[in-house]
Amino acid sequence: MSAVPAGERGATRIADRVVAKIASQAAREAVGTPPRDAGRPSASVVVHHEVAHVRVHVELDYPCDVGDRCRQVRRQVVERVATLAGMEVPEVVVQVERLHLVAGPGAAQGRTR
Repeated sequence: MSAVPAGERGATRIADRVVAKIASQAAREAVGTPPRDAGRPSASVVVHHEVAHVRVHVELDYPCDVGDRCRQVRRQVVERVATLAGMEVPEVVVQVERLHLVAGPGAAQGRTR
């Protein structure tokens, strides 16, 4: 019996929902410790020809640099999906669903920094 060449053996397809789980876990890693009453990051993914288009929903503590946090999420999602699923990720849309005010000094009196 002769061995079948690698290119003729078939293909491995990773389901969109699996890539979405990888992306949501990567977003969790990037966000770090979530605000106390925040929901977990979630993701939706569309995969076409080994290219994943990702949308991630996160909740962040506030005040924070929202733009920087979103960049961190994008970077982590691109890196983890590429590493674990072997897919290119040209687009990661980060949607901030909610900002959670972190109580600081004077918060009880309604003062801000």
